[in-house]
Amino acid sequence: MSSKNGLDGEFGHSHYNSSKAGLVLLTKTMAIELAHLNINVNAVCPGYVRGPMNFEVDSDEFVQEFAERYIPMNRVGKFEDISPLFLFLASDQAKYITGQTFVIDGGQLAGQKPWKDLLKQIKG
Repeated sequence: MSSKNGLDGEFGHSHYNSSKAGLVLLTKTMAIELAHLNINVNAVCPGYVRGPMNFEVDSDEFVQEFAERYIPMNRVGKFEDISPLFLFLASDQAKYITGQTFVIDGGQLAGQKPWKDLLKQIKG
């Protein structure tokens, strides 16, 4: 498991970002090295997921503001948003998938969200 931050920087998190970026390249290298043994290696890169690790650190207000500002789907992830991807990758349906990086972040890495004013103009 890597992170969205392994593919995109975030101020103040150089240690975390670099370790997660390393996992992305490790995934590709291990996929090549283990393919002859029929071992698949893939990376899942979640965005912000609300869980026990951040309940006490991030206030509900912070989480809501973060989602509204950065995540096109206007909410942070939940474990149940992420876990189906792991189950799929562990299944026989994914037996020809290896060396890939899967981002699951509500669209955050896709690009900058439009301003609220612009959305109002589009919606009428």
